[in-house]
Amino acid sequence: MSYSFSALIMLAAGLGIPILASLNATLGQFIGSPIFAVVVLLGVAFSTICLISLTTNNFPIARLFDAPKHLFIAGFFVVFYMLSVTAIAPHFGVGNAIFFVLLGQLISAAVIDHFALFGSSGSALTLTRAIGLALMSLGVWLTQQS
Repeated sequence: MSYSFSALIMLAAGLGIPILASLNATLGQFIGSPIFAVVVLLGVAFSTICLISLTTNNFPIARLFDAPKHLFIAGFFVVFYMLSVTAIAPHFGVGNAIFFVLLGQLISAAVIDHFALFGSSGSALTLTRAIGLALMSLGVWLTQQS
């Protein structure tokens, strides 16, 4: 997969995060339960990915049992993100919520890359990268100022 195509896919994923946050936060308010809104969201997500998995014949269930168990912790991060943004965004603002999510992502990604954690290829946190991350953080912060 080319760099450009990969970048476009990731851009689309990034575009979807605030939409997801807004829609699920509104659902949580509408039904009066951010927790159940996340249950519904994950149910739809589970059904969708199962359908994709089955129609693409990509369902290696046998290998799943051999996977290191700590890799399943990722599911907790998904639930934490979904629940926190669904409960907090309606009162805090989607822009503010996503600002702090992005800030957390920048910090976490820099640490993961620097120490080559979780199987990443690694990329040292040089002064240039640190300045770039600081400028990105500043830019995201500026977008939230009135």
